[in-house]
Amino acid sequence: MARNLNICVLLLTSVAVFSSCNGFLDKFPLDKESLDTYFQDESQMQAFSNAFYPVIFNGPFYDAENDLYFKRSLPSRIKGGTSRPTPSSGGGWNWSTLRDINTMIAHIADYPDEAVREEYTGLARFFRAYFYYKMVRDFSDVPWYDHELGSAEDEQLYKPRDPRELVMSKMVEDVDYAIAHLSDTPKLYRVTKWTALAFKSRFCLFEGTWRKYHGDSGEGHDYNWYLAQAADAAKEFITTSPYTIHDTGNEAEDYTMVFSQQSSPMDEVILAKNYSTNTQISHFATFNTFCVNGDGLCINKKYIDSFLMKDGTRFTDIPGWETMQFFNQVTDRDPRLAQIIRTPGYHRIDDNTKRVPEFANSLTGYQSVKYAVSYEIIADSWQASDNDMPIYRAAEVYLNYAEAMAERTDVKISQADLDLSITPIRKRAGMPELKLADANANPDLNYMGSSKYGFSNVTGDNKGVILEIRRERMVELAQEGDFRWYDLMRWKEGKCIEQDIKGMYFPGPGEYDFDGDGIYDFCLYDSDEKPQTSCLYSQQLNKDGFYLTEGTSGYVDSHRGQKHVFDEKRDYLYPIPTGEIALNPALTQNPGWKDIKR
Repeated sequence: MARNLNICVLLLTSVAVFSSCNGFLDKFPLDKESLDTYFQDESQMQAFSNAFYPVIFNGPFYDAENDLYFKRSLPSRIKGGTSRPTPSSGGGWNWSTLRDINTMIAHIADYPDEAVREEYTGLARFFRAYFYYKMVRDFSDVPWYDHELGSAEDEQLYKPRDPRELVMSKMVEDVDYAIAHLSDTPKLYRVTKWTALAFKSRFCLFEGTWRKYHGDSGEGHDYNWYLAQAADAAKEFITTSPYTIHDTGNEAEDYTMVFSQQSSPMDEVILAKNYSTNTQISHFATFNTFCVNGDGLCINKKYIDSFLMKDGTRFTDIPGWETMQFFNQVTDRDPRLAQIIRTPGYHRIDDNTKRVPEFANSLTGYQSVKYAVSYEIIADSWQASDNDMPIYRAAEVYLNYAEAMAERTDVKISQADLDLSITPIRKRAGMPELKLADANANPDLNYMGSSKYGFSNVTGDNKGVILEIRRERMVELAQEGDFRWYDLMRWKEGKCIEQDIKGMYFPGPGEYDFDGDGIYDFCLYDSDEKPQTSCLYSQQLNKDGFYLTEGTSGYVDSHRGQKHVFDEKRDYLYPIPTGEIALNPALTQNPGWKDIKR
């Protein structure tokens, strides 16, 4: 089908965030060309496909909210209940990008150079699989389209949702084609074979665990098949790709430098989004960690407590851990904790000034520092950060392999599997390796396996190691986009959203030393008159939104009065907009969501 490309030009203007795409807008006056005559050389295929990057990889990359990290006012999907109404339009139900992808596949099918044709077909099929991954993830059954549709009268536009198994099988076919035909040369801002392998490990793990915990669909492949696909893709990546865990031997900084460098380290980061203030494409990740307007990222105490001790033992096995004050709570913990929040001795990159947590930034007292770049590069200004944002990195693939093997029931995970996957991640942080036999012999039932703090759905012989792999995933992938939300969805652990949201523990009014240097950093008082104190910061109880759970003692009650509920019969999937069902009566609504009256 021939059509004008002026819409495509509008899409292409947004692609400057991927540096290898720069300059092509000066070469091709596309506004008057039709697709029948457009795909005449490789540069035109690249120009057309460039538009898919910012649309498919549209984040969130670092600030998605969930039960572990959130802002002052909880978003609607965390509040749940009536805060999540069925929309009339939007809500992620958008198919225009798929049309463009199928258009590209159709119009390059006869391109004479086989190698070029196959590579760009592979790229387009990667994007089609990625598009459908997000649709299935949110809506489950969706219509499958693998070709261009005609006018609005095309009957295919009005077909019902196709079974989830059909769509997933087609996605596997697409990504396998991409793996076979994409370049294996590492490219930080472009999709390669290695991106496709990483992606396959991600969506097959999602599907395998979804089917395991929600119940197999009853048709086609079972959950073990998808977990095997995830494990095989991840293992091929781990053993044959040029990527590894970024590890220079500096356990106190190597983790944070994956996120705080202007350009992502290419030994670990497979694909990144390239921000640049020169092109006016930036983000506010650094500002988000240092702003003092009270709306910085808040971190839940249950997340801090989940970190192991530096020797690999469990913090939550220590008597009195629940009411431990901040300095003792964060001392001798997994070194990644000090690279995710402010802990004693924290200082900015290239700045030796010691900084303690500030409640003006984080309502819970646990202040995020992940993604913060050097003060020499930028000041703490809104929308001033332009460091890369990783989209795919090797550590995720390693974690995918470990989890896929642990969740399978057709084969047994081995210590060698953990040594291949979890050990390198822990080694970078200076943490001891995870022992399979020990984890399964002594599962963490009091914390990671509890309904109060962790996950209550895990059963079987591998319960202990599954819980530890989930802990590792929580720690390693902290604040990286929507990992946490969709992990809870696929594990059928939505009730984690209802677990307590709280901050630091205070036994009562007084002066507190957060970093153990003998100088009081924070004064908490309950009188109307501010006391004379040398503390850096002071706060009156029950004032300016600062409350403790027991009145004059307890945990910081940072989100008092804000409900956070999860409907097990409804909230694992998003609703289909009512306007779409009105346009196509063959569509059915997802369970529990309010439908239109027919």
